[in-house]
Amino acid sequence: MKVLTVIANPNPKSFCHALLRQFTAGLKDAGHTSEVVDLYAIRFDPVFRQSDFASYVHESMPLDILEQMNLKQRVLDAAGGPFQRFIASRWLRNKELPAVAKFIHEHRPKDATAQWEKVRQAQGLAFIAPVFWLHFPAILKGWFERVFSYGDAYALTPAGWQGEVQGRVPLLHHDKALVISTTLFNEADYQAGLEKAMATMIDDWGLRYPGVKKVEHVYFYAVSVVDDDTRRSYLERAYRLGKEFAQ
Repeated sequence: MKVLTVIANPNPKSFCHALLRQFTAGLKDAGHTSEVVDLYAIRFDPVFRQSDFASYVHESMPLDILEQMNLKQRVLDAAGGPFQRFIASRWLRNKELPAVAKFIHEHRPKDATAQWEKVRQAQGLAFIAPVFWLHFPAILKGWFERVFSYGDAYALTPAGWQGEVQGRVPLLHHDKALVISTTLFNEADYQAGLEKAMATMIDDWGLRYPGVKKVEHVYFYAVSVVDDDTRRSYLERAYRLGKEFAQ
């Protein structure tokens, strides 16, 4: 299996990175192909900007939705100087809106497109990060917002366009996603309700709803205060999670 692992921790000497090394070693020993994206190391920009709206324009959208988006004017506004606007206006003259939408989607930000290609080519996904405010760190949250775009990760039925959540159409093909979270607080606190909140936001909405067949979420609790034996057990488990990823 080809597994894409995304890590979000700014400190290369962090316990998250130690877990990453063990996890990828387990993947390798099991015969999997592993690719790692270190979001801080590549300085991934998590901020959703005006240019990112191109990721949420797609030729498959209903015509009435495309009409509301004023797509031809968007292309003109992004064209640049007078000569570029002239060329763009001539190109747009006889174009139907789905063709304009396809053009816009194909010109979404290159960094997000490159990350999507890595996701698309993988069969399995893994995410390693500390818990920030019961979610991923902002850099990884922003990665989802910019990479899991309409027409790639999901689509909507007519019911979805009317605001009904069951109208979300999954487009991901991945066999499995594994989330590894390191926490500040202890296991009892998480099992009392914190894990349930994270499961809704990350496991269900972020991964199951877009189509991942199996989602596993593993917590390594209170890593800053546990003893050395517990940390060693965490590292051993990270290795097993890689070795047994396909099971």
